[in-house]
Amino acid sequence: MMSRRLFTTSTRSLQQQTPLKIKNSRIAASVILTRAPQITRDATPFEMAYFDYKEKQERAAASVFPQEFYFKKGTLAERRWKEQVEARNAAMNDPSLSLTDAVDQTRASEDADGAAAAAAPVVQADRITKADKENDIKKLDRALQQNLYLIVKQQNKWQFPQTDMQASEYLHEAAERHLKEACGPDMDVWFVGRQPITHYKESPSRKEDTEGLKVFFMKARIYAGQVKPSKDVSDFAWLTKKELVDYLPSEYYNSIKDSLSDL
Repeated sequence: MMSRRLFTTSTRSLQQQTPLKIKNSRIAASVILTRAPQITRDATPFEMAYFDYKEKQERAAASVFPQEFYFKKGTLAERRWKEQVEARNAAMNDPSLSLTDAVDQTRASEDADGAAAAAAPVVQADRITKADKENDIKKLDRALQQNLYLIVKQQNKWQFPQTDMQASEYLHEAAERHLKEACGPDMDVWFVGRQPITHYKESPSRKEDTEGLKVFFMKARIYAGQVKPSKDVSDFAWLTKKELVDYLPSEYYNSIKDSLSDL
């Protein structure tokens, strides 16, 4: 009975180490791991013009604000309000001026004069990080307005994390296993479904080769943590879709580019 159990266990382990091949092609599982945008992107000139147009329409249709009820005569608050009203009225009569810019300029002049010293200044966070300025492609706090994608360098070749699928595995199991083996267990990762989102087919590179390769890509998102590469990974990078063109082989990139977001 014991020998039968050992035989069953050894047979199962051999099956797990057998790469899956279908029609003379090795089947590989890969992971497109994404860090989502962290901040809203900058508005385009058309979007800014449209928002300003809608804001002016709403102001023109709004009822008169009872300033006597809210501001005591002769106070600093009343003077600041009147200056903002004058700036808004000037912007309403000039299509080239925006209401937001008009109010911002008024507040900036008040701060310069020291008139608004009693009010706490509003400090806007920088949308360009230190990693952006240093072009540190290993940091996740860069390109905050766009998606970042993880690629790794294995066997002197850049690609998404990829491994041969074993005969006893499902695609998502192989992808999850390899991501932990190659990039470490310290990332909080969520796999979006169990179906591949795209694939890449590679024909034999030489005439004497009879074995091709089919890579199926699983989609995943990272929420926390960072890559801790194994000895099989010589380098890694977090890149935008535009930056991937400079690292990935053209045929490889063209097969998956439509599955990547431009943001």
